[in-house]
Amino acid sequence: MTFAEKLLTVPPPLTVGGRRIKRYHVTADPAGIEPEVEAAAYRFLPGLLSTLPAADGTPPGGFVVLHRGGDDGAYLNVYSWVWDNALHFAGAAAGQPVLGCPDRDPTHFVRLDGSLIGCVWELPPIAHERDAWVRHMLDHPGAPDLEAYLADSLPDRTTTEVR
Repeated sequence: MTFAEKLLTVPPPLTVGGRRIKRYHVTADPAGIEPEVEAAAYRFLPGLLSTLPAADGTPPGGFVVLHRGGDDGAYLNVYSWVWDNALHFAGAAAGQPVLGCPDRDPTHFVRLDGSLIGCVWELPPIAHERDAWVRHMLDHPGAPDLEAYLADSLPDRTTTEVR
């Protein structure tokens, strides 16, 4: 298999269960992620957010990476900031039997219980998000700016261009 970078798009943030969530989509398809796959992933998102530790005073921010694989797979990675400076992870997959999915339907998401946190195409936003959290939330003790953090996303590009 020859490695090829994928397209990274950045839809607007959303609010789910009181948490402000930035969004990144990864796919090789220039048309983007199919609307039915996107809708299924975001219907599944509240359940993943319910696995977060109890509120601890950290502003309720985070980000998701929704990745449409080159086969039947779709992956939803949810990263939420907790304890001021730690990243909590929860993940789901659809259409990937090797990860415990019951079928090849890319809209049938199931929660992942393993320790995977992302593949090579899903990881680039993590570096940016770490820096954005520090820039807007930790470098301003007493005055963190969640709105500035939410506005600080990668632009649409390929996954290689985020380096």
